[in-house]
Amino acid sequence: MTETVIRALGESDAHLFDTLPDPLGVGRALSRATHRPDWKRVALRDGKVVARAAWWGGPDDESPVNVNWFDIAEGEEEAGAELLRTSPFQVEYELILPAGWRDDAAARAAGEARMRAAKAAGMEVLVERYQYRWTPDCGLPERPGRLVFRPEPDDAVFFDALRRIHSVTLDAHALRAVAEGGLDKAAQEELDFFNWCPSPREWWQLARTPDGDLVGIHIPARNPSGPCVGFIGVVPEHRGRGYAYDLLAECTHFLAERGAEFIAGSTDQGNVPMAANFTKAGHPVVQERVHFVPAPRN
Repeated sequence: MTETVIRALGESDAHLFDTLPDPLGVGRALSRATHRPDWKRVALRDGKVVARAAWWGGPDDESPVNVNWFDIAEGEEEAGAELLRTSPFQVEYELILPAGWRDDAAARAAGEARMRAAKAAGMEVLVERYQYRWTPDCGLPERPGRLVFRPEPDDAVFFDALRRIHSVTLDAHALRAVAEGGLDKAAQEELDFFNWCPSPREWWQLARTPDGDLVGIHIPARNPSGPCVGFIGVVPEHRGRGYAYDLLAECTHFLAERGAEFIAGSTDQGNVPMAANFTKAGHPVVQERVHFVPAPRN
């Protein structure tokens, strides 16, 4: 077999990226995202693209946040693995899949091929997640009216709330951060994300009972692709009362009142209570995503 050549693309040859089929519709799913030409890499054999990957980040990021577009030609899993393995960007891989992809033979075959290639590149599955997309046609969820929502200018208050929220959590990314650096690391990663979003800091809100007891936080946000549910979290002592729905309903209203034509959201598939709250609030599942992380190196 002819040797595989792996290289980065630039402005002059960025068109090569578009020479592979897109069986999972990733290009359509990422239509609002911008991929820099120099963060795209391809694997070529006899001048033909047999694998491709595009890394993504915010407009001001100096390095990518993740790789969210990865395709391989039929029978080219090893070329795809080598493309990921040799990349200078060893970051999370977010495999974007249609909702219910395992029930569709073609989507399942394409998804599983990419999963095998990622694992061969030394990556491991962290979590599978549901991706939601609310639009005005879905209707606004009812506000239960049980909580009082207010902004809070002090980051330390949010940091403390996040530590409490992540002391008992089902979120795989938070659990990974806790395992690596404790509750402080998990809380700081969330704050870093909130600050990374281009939406106003004044949007961050605390939720309290009418008598002032902290229940949780919600973060209406805009990421580089548009409006999103940045974070929903309830402190452990107030769980079991359905307050996550109250937070999500308020977040939805908050963004809709500011002209959002859609609102993206996501949760781990294993977080059954939060998935049920998205459904109750009228946010339909539009995609599934499998998150891979580079395996720890000894």
